[in-house]
Order: sequence, then structure tokens, then C-alpha cells
Amino acid sequence: MGYSALSDPSVPSPQPPAFTLADFDYHLPDELIAQHPAAERRGSRLLHLDGKSQLHDLQFPDLAALVREHDLLVFNDTRVIKARLLGQKSTGGKVEVLVERIVEPARALAHVRASKSPGPGMTLRLADAFDVQVLGRQGELFDLQFPEPVLDLLDAHGATPLPPYIAHSAQSDDDSRYQTVYARQPGAVAAPTAGLHFDQAMLDQLASQGVRRAFVTLHVGAGTFQPVRVDNVADHIMHSEWYTVPQAAVDAIAEARANGGRVIAVGTTSVRALESAAAANPDGPLAAEQGDTRLFITPGYRYRVVDALLTNFHLPQSTLLMLVSALAGIEPIRRAYAHAVASKYRFFSYGDAMFIEPAAKN
Repeated sequence: MGYSALSDPSVPSPQPPAFTLADFDYHLPDELIAQHPAAERRGSRLLHLDGKSQLHDLQFPDLAALVREHDLLVFNDTRVIKARLLGQKSTGGKVEVLVERIVEPARALAHVRASKSPGPGMTLRLADAFDVQVLGRQGELFDLQFPEPVLDLLDAHGATPLPPYIAHSAQSDDDSRYQTVYARQPGAVAAPTAGLHFDQAMLDQLASQGVRRAFVTLHVGAGTFQPVRVDNVADHIMHSEWYTVPQAAVDAIAEARANGGRVIAVGTTSVRALESAAAANPDGPLAAEQGDTRLFITPGYRYRVVDALLTNFHLPQSTLLMLVSALAGIEPIRRAYAHAVASKYRFFSYGDAMFIEPAAKN
């Protein structure tokens, strides 16, 4: 996959203002957490938060009326890998392995759940099919040596890693529906879920309207589901994810700007990739970039690339809710989420979508 082991943060984050978790909390009834996708990809609802902070209840195909000629949709083309494996230690204890990052063809960093953590040199028998050796640890992740290319073994023996709030184990339809139709770069353990709403017909329709598209890659890690465990948001240590913003995307953004179009990120992962690339060269123009990012976007952050955002609804107190609040404002997002709950929108990965057009800056 062409990316390396976890490193120190390569993109500095601005010091967030003094926010607490209570600023990003809301009550969500369990029955609003979507357990399965809509019957059709485009079959979800769409909540539109416009530039005047007004809310509009729409259907996802109505997005075509909200975007304009010369707008640029930026998609994350990462592909979810079958990263979950069950097995046992050489001592007999059960283990669950979730591959987080492939660092060499036959070596990966992974989360390992066991009653007692395996030590260096221990062998794990996975899927009752092959053995991996524990080489050591990098923080919370275990360094594992596989006998063959990791991707090949995952394709043959792994399971799609559904989010922790989805109650069922991965089924055959999850293998296709928890994957965007344009996924092409394997490496994610969680889907860029805003893109799950698009089918090829929708992409073709938008293209026929003169809406352009570009692709970045951000391999979504399991850290996207980690709760913020500190009350003072500024004390949170953001997880690291690998991203690539290619020259083709940079050129497409420049063309959109020249033609008066907007840069519309499809998903918070596209936001992180684009804004991380901008932060890597804070005093110059946007340039092609790749590397690890720990960029933490909270209210007060100044967006440099993204003008609008298509996204799903996010967990209470999560870093992703902070990111969308930074774009639209805490109060407009708070009102939008209260409306979504009252209107029984479906939440999280398999849920409904939201199109956010932030108010114009004075």
C-alpha cells in the first residue's frame, strides 16, 4: 500500500480554544442508530444546513440541486480491507486481531484483544489457517509478521470490520455496502461513510451537470471510533491516519477556484486529507502531500481548502462532531442535530446524510 509505520505527528494542529466535552454532547435514542444500510445507496434522507443556518429536509438525490456547475466534489477513494481475524495464542487463549496498518507486504500493526496480551516472540494461530508472530509493540498496536502478503490473507480469511455500534457480525451484503462504489486504494478499517450514498448513476448525473470530481486517499483507522477521554478538548491526543493528496486533486481544486466553483468534501476524511495537506505548507499554496496526520479540527480552526461538506451524522462528544462544528458553528450544528433526532433521521455509518454550507465569513 506504500505507507509506513506510525510516526510522530507530521502536521501540527493549532491549539484548540477552551472547549469541554459538554459542548459537543447530545442525546441520541438507540433506535436511531442505523444497523443496516438503506435498500438503495441513494435511498437515504438528506438534511441541508444552508449558508443562512436554515434547515431543509430533503432526500439524498436532491443533492444534485444543491451543487453547481464547476463545483468540485472531493472523494476519499480508500478501500476497506477485511481486517478482522479470530484465532488463538500458542498457549490456547482466544484472540481477536484487527489489522490497523500494513507496513510491509507481510507485516502489519494491529489491535489485539486477548485476556492477556501476547508478548514478543509469541505465535498466534489465526482463522485456523495460518500463524503470525508477534514482533513487539508500537504503543497500543502489536507488530505482527505474517507468513504471506497481509492483503492476500485478509481477503481469504478476514471479515469486514463493522463499527462497534453495529450489533450484527459482518454479512455478505456488508462486504459490498460498507464500501464505496469508487473504492480503489486498500487500507482502511472503517469506511468513509458519506460516500456510501453514491451509486454510479448519481455520479454520472452530477458529472453531466458540470460538477467535477477529484480523489484523495485517507486510510481510516479504528481510532475514528475512539472516545475522547478528557473533559478539556485541548488535552485530547488525536489518532494518526495516513493520507495522500495527489497532484491531480491539487490541479482540480485550482481549476474549480478559477471557474468560481466550490470545493465540497465528501466526508470528514476528505476534509482531514485536504486540510492536512494545506497545513503542511501553511505559508504557501496547496501542494501534493502524503504522510501521517494527527490534525485535530475544532471550532476556531480556519478552513483553508474546504468550502462545504457532505457528511453523515456523528457520535456525541466525538472529534468528528467537533470538526463539523468548526465548519458550521457550534450552535447551528447543535440545532441541526436536535432537529435530526426529533425528525428521526438515521445516524452514523449506515445512516442518513447532511450537506453543510457554512455561513459566509465577513
